[in-house]
Amino acid sequence: MANVTVYFATNRVAQGPTTDWHSYRADIVPPTDTSQITYATAFVQGTDLAVEGSGTIATISHPQAGGFQTGVAQDIVGSGKNILVFIHGFANSFADSITRAAYNREWFAASGANAADTTVIVFSWPSSGQLIAAPPHLLPDDYLRDQSQAGRSAFHIASFFGTLQPLLTQARNQGRRVFLLAHSMGNFALAGAVESWFSHNNPAVTLFDEGFLAAGDERWDSFTLPMGARLSRLRDLTPRISVYYSVRDIALYLSVSVNLIPRLGHEGPMHKTDAALFPPTRFRILDCAEVNDYNMLNPPDASHQYYRRSPKVRADIAAAMRNDPGLPGGLIRL
Repeated sequence: MANVTVYFATNRVAQGPTTDWHSYRADIVPPTDTSQITYATAFVQGTDLAVEGSGTIATISHPQAGGFQTGVAQDIVGSGKNILVFIHGFANSFADSITRAAYNREWFAASGANAADTTVIVFSWPSSGQLIAAPPHLLPDDYLRDQSQAGRSAFHIASFFGTLQPLLTQARNQGRRVFLLAHSMGNFALAGAVESWFSHNNPAVTLFDEGFLAAGDERWDSFTLPMGARLSRLRDLTPRISVYYSVRDIALYLSVSVNLIPRLGHEGPMHKTDAALFPPTRFRILDCAEVNDYNMLNPPDASHQYYRRSPKVRADIAAAMRNDPGLPGGLIRL
């Protein structure tokens, strides 16, 4: 078992002391107000890769509205490790988002690749944290509420990126790499954030060395929409994007039935075979449907969690993190 430091920002309204993790629930700060976003450090104890859902928040320290305290920012920059920025998916309470970030940090570090031993920073948007694993447990009303909150978080996440930018630049100037990982509905929130970043006249700039989009609950045409909509300009914030998808992802079946459009994490991106739209030097599009090195039935949404349950998928992500020169681009079947 491991004890893990997780740096976080959240646009959840604190209903009590900001040092008490119970305070952060499912209410959102005003959509255009970034001064109320809380930045802090959480210490997670008992993370065990062999135990699903392991880890508990022991303490939260150095909370501050609007940005990390100077000492915390210095700790992030001075960690000497690559940086992993994580945006979680639906059905995650605040505690879930923090412990999931801790688990992900340990999961990738366990690959054995030094580059995958990262400092993790999570943005916790106000998902309700209800159990919505798969039909019949996944109720459309709960799903749509989470989707609405993810969408309302777009401006906040764009602001979070802006707050992180000088820290990420300092880390990169030290020769370190920065990764973005969005899972499930975190891709929906990310798409809104990318659109918000550019609609507010922020520049095209390399924030991340690689973006990992896993089981994305975002429309499959997101990369090819006009006028800078959704994910169409994510390529202006990172030189390479890895998209992981699977038609066996049970959680995304309900998403398709509710949204009435294929999902990025289910079918892969629309026109994925078009190398002009998705040049292999910039895009890796990975079909994970045949990956079978983990239990797909336990828990019920296991097929939606392959990015952190499959050693084969982990090995691919770790190879991208260490910038393996032999890593193939384009369409890939894992």
